[in-house]
Amino acid sequence: MVWTNAIIQGLLTGGLYALLASGLSLIFGVMRIVNLSHGDFSILAAYGVVALAIHSNMWVGILVSLPVMAILGYLLQRTILNRSLSQGALAPLLVTFAFSIIIQNLLLQFFSADNKSIQTGRFASMSIHLLKNLQIGILPLVTFLMGIFVTLTLHVFLNYSRVGRALRASSDDPGAADLVGINNRHIYGIATAIGLFSAGIGGVLFGMRTQFAPSFGPIALIFAFEAVIIGGLGSLWGTLIGGIVLGIGQSIGAQIRPSYGVLAGHLVFIAILIFRPQGLMPKQKER
Repeated sequence: MVWTNAIIQGLLTGGLYALLASGLSLIFGVMRIVNLSHGDFSILAAYGVVALAIHSNMWVGILVSLPVMAILGYLLQRTILNRSLSQGALAPLLVTFAFSIIIQNLLLQFFSADNKSIQTGRFASMSIHLLKNLQIGILPLVTFLMGIFVTLTLHVFLNYSRVGRALRASSDDPGAADLVGINNRHIYGIATAIGLFSAGIGGVLFGMRTQFAPSFGPIALIFAFEAVIIGGLGSLWGTLIGGIVLGIGQSIGAQIRPSYGVLAGHLVFIAILIFRPQGLMPKQKER
């Protein structure tokens, strides 16, 4: 029963990692950009909810913060990132690294280095009893279901909507997409907006489950990046599977010894790189 509980808890944690990683996977899949500030934008969304909740409540904070993240993503892509794309592969990395440094320092300036959390009241402690010695927290379960929902929504959007097909066309061949009238700059802006919106969802749920600080952005990025690599670059369903594998690996490691949790996840990541460097579900298999 102990190991069953560890696997279930790891499964639920994997949903959170998939949420943090889905936007990173989408942005890479469309523009081949590794967004080094992705985790910082997630934490920024969580801080936005905390700030707005002081004057209203948590739900208002969420309803305001997530659209702001999407708008911010679109504007940053249209004004800065699109220009960096023409300067080679290194330029977008440096730009997103600069975003990361700026966000962390702004959060330190306005919120200090003290840990914060998004207060959810009784919701954080509610659980479902499956068996006598086995229970599932409502918040982790909602997080996991949200990870599946976001992945499914993005899959349907990319494959069955007009804008989604334009995103895929720009990803496969930007030159050909431009010839048939697709505005690649606008499409890239939409991709980044969606990516940061989903990153914001992950950041908000992360903030509900645990405490966070301005320096937590790179930590969230590492977990998201590992989930993307384990699943396969650019594969949304692979990212979900990668997050689950990472979460289960960490949970089993923590069951062996509490200090082994994060280490076990890193070891799983390295093992995947060695034995299956293309990931568990590479993008080519989705087509």
